[in-house]
Amino acid sequence: MVWSVVDARFYKNLAAARDYFAVHRTLAAPKDASIDGVAVGQWLANLRKTGGLGKDEERAAERRAALERIDRDWNPQSWPFEWQQRYAALAAALADGATLAEILPGVTVGGHDIGTWLHAQRQGWEQLSEQQHERLTELGIEPLPTTEVPATAKATKGSSAFERGVAALAQYLAREGHVTVPRAHVETVVVDDQEHTVRLGVFLSNTKSRRGKLTTDKLAALADLGLDWAGA
Repeated sequence: MVWSVVDARFYKNLAAARDYFAVHRTLAAPKDASIDGVAVGQWLANLRKTGGLGKDEERAAERRAALERIDRDWNPQSWPFEWQQRYAALAAALADGATLAEILPGVTVGGHDIGTWLHAQRQGWEQLSEQQHERLTELGIEPLPTTEVPATAKATKGSSAFERGVAALAQYLAREGHVTVPRAHVETVVVDDQEHTVRLGVFLSNTKSRRGKLTTDKLAALADLGLDWAGA
């Protein structure tokens, strides 16, 4: 006898989520993901919403625990969901035999440029949370040595507006996991122990519009962060 149709549906979908995890090693599924005839991506997205696990606190706690037994980071709270997707893609690549040395900018898994993302995490290590440090360390990832941090991402004394913009973009990428920046977004970046406000969305829009006038070095700095405008 089924005592609760809602519970029965939850555990049926949970079984599908377990199958999805077995294949993809993560529950950071895109919304259109499905398996076993279950729209598991949309289901998980609904659960992540406020109150998505139900109004009853005890039942919600049980469901949360059941999901965490499959994937502890099914609903990350300390970092953006997009960051988790890229982390999971990198972890899957490493589990399949790839090495960190092989994950260079441009290496893509599941539509995610994990090479550029990995470089941004090492480059922007100080902007990440302790929990993110723990996850990355588990994969053997360490911050870039100070001497290897590119000058464009390490805003220096007398740095230009472009260098501050690139530093702000590197910080944004490390935190958010992508470089799709809203036009109105403002990023605060520290330069020589002083905070500088960078209108990052406007910076990107203006820079893209005059990309034909950028030097090779500037285009390379943008490409390192996932913006390959050289041939655009």
